[in-house]
Amino acid sequence: MNINKYINILKNNSLFADFTKDELLSLFNKNNLQVLDYEKGQLIYIEKQKSTTLDIILSGSLLIQKIHENGNILTISEFHQGENIGGNLIFADHHLHPMTVIAKSKCKILHLERELVLELCQFNKVFLCEILKSLSNKTTIISGKLSSIAMGTLRQRIMEFLAREYFQKGNVEINLNMSRKEWAEKLGVQRPSLSRELMKMKKEGLIDYSRNYILIKDIDLLKEFSMTFPIL
Repeated sequence: MNINKYINILKNNSLFADFTKDELLSLFNKNNLQVLDYEKGQLIYIEKQKSTTLDIILSGSLLIQKIHENGNILTISEFHQGENIGGNLIFADHHLHPMTVIAKSKCKILHLERELVLELCQFNKVFLCEILKSLSNKTTIISGKLSSIAMGTLRQRIMEFLAREYFQKGNVEINLNMSRKEWAEKLGVQRPSLSRELMKMKKEGLIDYSRNYILIKDIDLLKEFSMTFPIL
């Protein structure tokens, strides 16, 4: 495989920022890596599939999802070009994917075998630090998602989302930047359930909404909610 054409993309990744082009070409002149293309909607990993590589997204984006037996889909996180997945699994005692990984768009992924990752960690301190930082960030993401789910009701999860957006951006009009289906998957419910709850909240005068935004009408309730459930 000719890795040369991907070197510039890798150099823009924090993992490889401290490597020279020649160092990358030398380290990657091996058989323990490959670049694969995936179409939109294609399954990259299924739940409980063995994980043997650190995967770096060279282009496109992918979703980490939990698919329940009742058909509900919970989107745990979304990853984009330059980000990586799998580092928290290849060094685990049981390195099985706990969730499904699916291509959100057409994407290209660099798969690095465990032995090569270990060599890179030993060769370059910056790579090692960036790997550790990435693992810590992913732990935070999962903890935040589990905290949100543990809040219980769908309304509480909607309020948590709105509160986070409001306090981050200071605007009562929340641009969704995603489809209703994608939002439902982030909340771990089916789209009709989300639509019904939004309709109830609208009738109660808490919000108004259109296809692309949510308008918060009861700021006092939102502030009271954030005091009861601190926003991560």
